[in-house]
Amino acid sequence: MRAIWKGAVSFGLVNVPVRLYSATENHDVQFRQVHREDGGRIKYQRVCSIDGEQVSYDDIAKGFETEDGQMVVLTDDDLAQLPVSSSKEIAVDKFVPSSQIDAMLLDKSYFLEPDKGSAKPYVLLRDALRSTDRVALVTVSIRTRSTVALLRVRDNVIVLQTMLWPDEIRSADFGVLDEANDIEPKSAELAMAGMLVDSLSGDYDPADYRDDYEQAVKEVVRAKLDGNEVTALPEQEDEGGEVLDLLAALQQSVNRAKKSRGEPVDEEPKAAAKAESSATKKATAKKAAAKKTSSTKKATSKKAAAKKTTKKQAKKAG
Repeated sequence: MRAIWKGAVSFGLVNVPVRLYSATENHDVQFRQVHREDGGRIKYQRVCSIDGEQVSYDDIAKGFETEDGQMVVLTDDDLAQLPVSSSKEIAVDKFVPSSQIDAMLLDKSYFLEPDKGSAKPYVLLRDALRSTDRVALVTVSIRTRSTVALLRVRDNVIVLQTMLWPDEIRSADFGVLDEANDIEPKSAELAMAGMLVDSLSGDYDPADYRDDYEQAVKEVVRAKLDGNEVTALPEQEDEGGEVLDLLAALQQSVNRAKKSRGEPVDEEPKAAAKAESSATKKATAKKAAAKKTSSTKKATSKKAAAKKTTKKQAKKAG
């Protein structure tokens, strides 16, 4: 595991340097949205709901929608004024009986590992929590936001569990409950229900439970793999990086432009060879023309020089 946070637990004048690790992972089956015909993944565009235009990441801002439907756009300067904490301290506020913590308030779980040289105060805190049957209410900043959490002991490890704010727990406002509160079960019914509870009583063993849905999905996928019922996805076109072949890069650019206009696309090797042949012919013709011009200039110059020499010899003889 990789530590996601490093800091220290502080209670009184005692500091316990620790590392924070995610204690849970989600094994929920994840499906991709794909094209039924060829298995290609579905891509989504960022489109403005007002003007219908596609929006780039640079033009996307954070917005807060009010209860009456108004949208308030927040700038980076607005967000910079928000209370952000970068503290690396897990500050213990108080130790409370574990029975006072409603399980619905518990959110994410993290393991705390003692840092080098802090094993003794770590064990001291761990054993104190276990012997007193209390949990430590703390404040901690994870990813710049301060939150309330608790420290408890699980299998000789101190676990930090972040907590929801009280107003994040919904009220069970069901009208039928008002009628249900007036119902009084008969004594015989209560006795029979108690017998049923006793007959189904036992201890919790995690090995008794498993995710049958995840296992079934994996078996279906394995069967399709064994039966070669797999869609081979085409390799993605390289849209960046070093250009090793300028001609091929130009041809790809031409093909993309044609595709966008719905025009037929030439085969790249054939088109590249044609372009290369055309370029070679032009270069050869240009070279021949230059050579011919050069030869003509040389012949003219040579002829002029010979004529000039003949005139000098005739003048000398006279």
